Amino acid sequence: MNATVTSKGQVTLPKAIRDRLGIRAGSRLKFEVTADGRLTVTPARRGADSLFGVLHRPRTKPATVKEMDGAIAAHVARDQARIARQQRGKR
Repeated sequence: MNATVTSKGQVTLPKAIRDRLGIRAGSRLKFEVTADGRLTVTPARRGADSLFGVLHRPRTKPATVKEMDGAIAAHVARDQARIARQQRGKR
């Protein structure tokens, strides 16, 4: 596949390539030039440390461990009740 470089140095990646590599708007790419002069482009994978603070909400008090445990227990109970209802409906 071919692409054209614009006067601003931009290139549009063909849709088939974006889809295959999971590249979306805002994705980061890593460019490298190999010893034989080839250009390689790969999606830049972020580590877990890049997620620090992503869920932070200003002026919101952080949940305590007890509150988190309670929320998890409530979710599990609702999920187990849903599964039990589905199982009874199949009989």
